[in-house]
Amino acid sequence: MAAHGRPALRDLFDESPTPHIAHPPRTHHRDFYVATDGSFRGSGGGLGAVIETRDGTRVARVATADTPPDNNVAEYRALHLGLDVLAARAPQDAAVGVLIDHDALASNVNSAILATRHPDGKSPRPVSIPTATRYHWRGIRARLNGFDEVRAARIDSDQNPAHPLANAPTQYRHVNREPDRCVLPEAPEPSAGEFPPPSRADRNSGGGGRASD
Repeated sequence: MAAHGRPALRDLFDESPTPHIAHPPRTHHRDFYVATDGSFRGSGGGLGAVIETRDGTRVARVATADTPPDNNVAEYRALHLGLDVLAARAPQDAAVGVLIDHDALASNVNSAILATRHPDGKSPRPVSIPTATRYHWRGIRARLNGFDEVRAARIDSDQNPAHPLANAPTQYRHVNREPDRCVLPEAPEPSAGEFPPPSRADRNSGGGGRASD
């Protein structure tokens, strides 16, 4: 089911770019999807997260007030929170799709994933982490490494179902009272094709550079 009238997370993920990582058909077989968002304003901010299974079943929603020093910290805190909630409800062999409306964070997540596949553990692209987020980034990386497979997609803020939760945590605080659910997705349907399409990450890049998978 979609949250707040927006498309299901799987649909958003399938139609969004995944920076630095190709987008093959098997991407459609993520077991869980987590969308996160963080907000910052002078009077205080908030963190939001929405988790769904592949078949659109809602696993959890979180809306909590927070006082981050800036927007970057808010985004990293929100992802850390969302991955913590997911880790408590998903098996370690799960394939996870992450949806973020923050360019640098989505890029850093996928670069960190690619680094785990490199013989020397080095990212093929530079990863620059804001100083104030370094502890949250450490927690994020630990959670990423705890799943079988992860990749992040960059979505627009107005499509992010976690956006209203982060921007109005008091208004949406009722979502925190929803029952805990440990839902496993239905078995994936067979892939329709064998040939992966070009990476959506490079769709608008003018053809420069080949994304890794």
